[in-house]
Amino acid sequence: MSGEDEEIRGSGETAADGIRGTAPGTAPVPLSVLDLVTVGAGSTASAAVRTAVDIARTAERRGFHRYWVAEHHSMPGVASSSPAVLLAHLAAHTTRIRLGSGGVMLPNHAPLVIAEQFGTLEAMAPGRIDLGLGRAPGTDGATAAALRRTERLHEGAEEFPQQLAELTRFLDDSFPDGHPYAKIHAVPGPVQATSPGGVQDPHRPPLWLLGSSGFSARLAGSLGLPFAFAHHFSAANTLPALDLYRASFRPSEVLAEPYALIGVAALAAESEREARRQVMTGALSMVRLRTGRPGLVPSPEEAEAYRFNELERGFVDSWLGNVVHGTPDAVRQGLDDLAKRTGADELMITANAHGGAARLRSYELIADAYGLPAQGVRT
Repeated sequence: MSGEDEEIRGSGETAADGIRGTAPGTAPVPLSVLDLVTVGAGSTASAAVRTAVDIARTAERRGFHRYWVAEHHSMPGVASSSPAVLLAHLAAHTTRIRLGSGGVMLPNHAPLVIAEQFGTLEAMAPGRIDLGLGRAPGTDGATAAALRRTERLHEGAEEFPQQLAELTRFLDDSFPDGHPYAKIHAVPGPVQATSPGGVQDPHRPPLWLLGSSGFSARLAGSLGLPFAFAHHFSAANTLPALDLYRASFRPSEVLAEPYALIGVAALAAESEREARRQVMTGALSMVRLRTGRPGLVPSPEEAEAYRFNELERGFVDSWLGNVVHGTPDAVRQGLDDLAKRTGADELMITANAHGGAARLRSYELIADAYGLPAQGVRT
């Protein structure tokens, strides 16, 4: 392992309380929320943000462990291009639930900027902020180049660990003497404790590595960091990636044992028919995205009227095979089976549907199915 790896391993919280959750109700593992802040046809980004607040507050009230948003760009149906801005807004509307990025795409940004943004978020919501990092651009190559103002995209396997080490140094204010950045400080951050009259903030956002293949799984394991796998769009790689993470894991100051969550697409409704009707809006949206026609999430009526060709139907059938949907009991059983099959330490649920009401209702029904308290009183 390189010296940079050791720099990352030795950083972060000395206790993992901000990482590990507690299984609520009868759930097999902690339950969390991944929100893409989707914009449906006939609606607006403002409405999507209002729904995000409603979902975060519902998740908090019902005992979900954390709520994350993901960085995407140039996608009309996804309003989460600026995770830090969204999280600041959500922090003002919640009090207990952990908030974080699932994730920030590290190659898109200067590490100092990320350290400053998440240091600011930590000051707004002490002890509640997660910093999940991804290696992909979260968009197409041309958009990534426009974001970074360069034609060369820095997302290779060789460069990501270097970017991660630099970000960690900024978060910990730990560049060694003689380093070009030794006198540069991410503020808010630890440097404030070394100033006259300064007091050390006990919190620093825990780092998570996100992935949909083996690279981040191996890196997270070798650094002793928590790992989040995108099962919801890379289900075939889930078990190999989790096995690789666990096999690669080395205890660190952050974690003594591996901790892996998986993102899972799930939607519950009062009937199987209604659940299928709602998830088909996400299916059509994915077809359009994969064929270079990204747009707003279509309505259930539009999805019902759409005639899929043979190739599209094959994609939809495969995609829906990894979406847990149906009645609350059916979704509970599907989530239980997935947790057992993968050994995941946490399930992060993302609801694919056109309207905010259907997504909100799904989280409520899943909470009911697991006996989560309706008023946020833990039992």
